[in-house]
Amino acid sequence: MTASMKAWCNGQIIDSADAAISPVDHGFTVGDGVFETLKVVDGTPFALTRHLARLRRSAAGLGLPEPEAELVREAVSAAVAANAEQLGGDTRMRITYTSGPGPAGSDRGPGPATLTVVPSRGKPWPTATSVVLAPWPRNERSPLTGLKTTSYAENAVALAWAKQRGFSEALLGNLAGQLCEGTGSNVFVVAGGRLLTPPLSSGCLAGITRDLVVEWCGAAEEDLPLDVLRSCEELFITSSTRDVHPVIRVGDRQGDRELEPGPLTREIAREFAARARDLDP
Repeated sequence: MTASMKAWCNGQIIDSADAAISPVDHGFTVGDGVFETLKVVDGTPFALTRHLARLRRSAAGLGLPEPEAELVREAVSAAVAANAEQLGGDTRMRITYTSGPGPAGSDRGPGPATLTVVPSRGKPWPTATSVVLAPWPRNERSPLTGLKTTSYAENAVALAWAKQRGFSEALLGNLAGQLCEGTGSNVFVVAGGRLLTPPLSSGCLAGITRDLVVEWCGAAEEDLPLDVLRSCEELFITSSTRDVHPVIRVGDRQGDRELEPGPLTREIAREFAARARDLDP
């Protein structure tokens, strides 16, 4: 994190390095919280309204009090203003909302909830990327399915496993043996000339970029067998920081496969970039 950047933490703007939450905050101790990560374009967080709607859905799914939409917007605006001279390039905003301090164990405390908005800088993504199928399945019947929670240890393990093998992202199947999602991305394939992505019933997150690609580019949501990774003509992943990211190498239990960014992937990337000029679609 850039040391000079400032964060909004429970109503105050402070240096990111000085930010502090309670050591018994349940977001820290048991992962009892939700979050959103947004890219910042020319000082404006992209698709903020959609991100805030998903933050509320995730909080409701955990049984947390609904975060105040206007308070979160004010926090984001304050964080943007406090870092106006530092924003640019690959800047991101992370909104985190937790149940707040609580007792040891899983029982929640009385609150209040913790809310933080923290800017950071990431490295620009390369023009194309590589993915590998992880050996662990996503549980599409989990109570956390479809929620963007701070309980991310499974994703951290799978991503580290992928990077140790020279890939930038891990893809996950589900318990039914179908393609699901990446650790921080959604996955699309072109198969038989059709643009396809796993449905939400597969256990994948309703990614903001995923939803926009489905709406803008007419992707069909269908259950996909894992071997589609070996037979598809094109493959790309999406996320709020990657946008539409072509995949040129995919690995699975049978080995690696090389791909090219195909014509449909390139067309979708252009369409997304053009329509994303509306910063709050």
